[in-house]
Amino acid sequence: MADYNILIVDDEIQNREYLTEILCEENYNVTGASNGKEAIAKLSQDTYHVVLTDLKMPELDGLGLIKYLIDNRLKSIGIIYTGYGSVKTAVDAMRLGAFDYITKPFKADEIKVVVKKALDHLALQEENIYLKQQLKDRYRFNNIIGNSEKMQQVFGMIDKIASTDSSVLILGESGTGKELVARALHFNSPRSQNPFVPVNCGAIPEELLESELFGHEKGAFTGAFRTRIGRFELAQGGSIFLDEVSEMSPNLQVKLLRVIQEREFERVGGVKSIRADVRIIAATNKILDDEVEKGRFREDLYYRLNVIPVQLPPLRERTDDIPLLIKHFSDKCSEEKSCNMITFSRKATSALVHYRWPGNVRELENMVERMAVLCDGPEVDLSDLPDKILSGAANSTSVVPSIDIPESGIDLSTAVSEFEKSIIIQALNRSNWIKNRAAKLLHVNRTTLVEKIKKQKLQKPTEYNVS
Repeated sequence: MADYNILIVDDEIQNREYLTEILCEENYNVTGASNGKEAIAKLSQDTYHVVLTDLKMPELDGLGLIKYLIDNRLKSIGIIYTGYGSVKTAVDAMRLGAFDYITKPFKADEIKVVVKKALDHLALQEENIYLKQQLKDRYRFNNIIGNSEKMQQVFGMIDKIASTDSSVLILGESGTGKELVARALHFNSPRSQNPFVPVNCGAIPEELLESELFGHEKGAFTGAFRTRIGRFELAQGGSIFLDEVSEMSPNLQVKLLRVIQEREFERVGGVKSIRADVRIIAATNKILDDEVEKGRFREDLYYRLNVIPVQLPPLRERTDDIPLLIKHFSDKCSEEKSCNMITFSRKATSALVHYRWPGNVRELENMVERMAVLCDGPEVDLSDLPDKILSGAANSTSVVPSIDIPESGIDLSTAVSEFEKSIIIQALNRSNWIKNRAAKLLHVNRTTLVEKIKKQKLQKPTEYNVS
């Protein structure tokens, strides 16, 4: 325990010597000061883990010294003691930031216990700071992998909005990293020292989601045997991430709208309004414009959530990032799961670049981990890749063959129809069969594209059914 430094502040030398003797028995490094001003001088020169100070002293008393520790944000735990004990003095000391309060005459064991508790508390504080910094480092923007132009645009947008308190709506297909972006927004914001609370609205049954979000009072419904705090209360001062927000029922959409507008809510079965100091970050893999148009999502809630939209590109639109992502996931798998460190051959990498990745980055990460576990050698070759990826890559690189007109001639209408069908399929595959995006690629109206799909009797392959 000799690594811990203790400062004893008392104008009576007998007390300083007595406390020094007690704490030296625990192998602490102990230093004395005769008053508050001398203590401040020593604190400016050295680091002290615990400051044990008398209350009544000339020039600067114990409360003044505790206030100095707090105002200057020193990493020292203050403990105050006095022979003039009273409840009011104890309350004043604790309000100022003292860790504990002891009255004279005190026992040696009491001093040792209080100092040990203070040091344990200090160690816990330092561990929490370290863990929070680790989380912040993990979710720094530069740890979201991507050098492609589209990802650089996303980074620029995130960097602008992280420090604000505006609601954010993250849009993108399943597996594009929406929660990773939400965490980056939180851990790079002024709220980073407070909780980040994720809720998957699509994974919780409708009848339980309201209680999960807002909590409930004891006896609110059958089985509510005790009061429960909801996710909004847990996120006070921090951020709440509502993933798959489009899956919320109309009833819950109304209640969420009120939270955003009024910044307050009630627990299920409760009458007391609870203040909601929470930043709302929502995400969906659906096109909410379509959901609003079809009456499945409230228009007023959509505009409340969509203050700042962040659109994440699918992996097939940022194929330049695939080699970077492969290396990142290989390193991650090796470090966290003791998998083999692997690389991918040029041909294998080319096949991965040309595959459509319906499951996006999540699918790529799973594939890299599978290869790391199953492959015998350090390099993954083309023959090692799953058949689905090989066939998918081959289909995506195929082109419409040129047409040689035979001597007997050709039916122009049929040829044009087949060519149109091929072009539409390519656009639908590239947009993961999201008709709005496919229509933009083809520079036609969505209704025009829908009619052509019906005319050609095209159906969405199960490979792309990931939303």
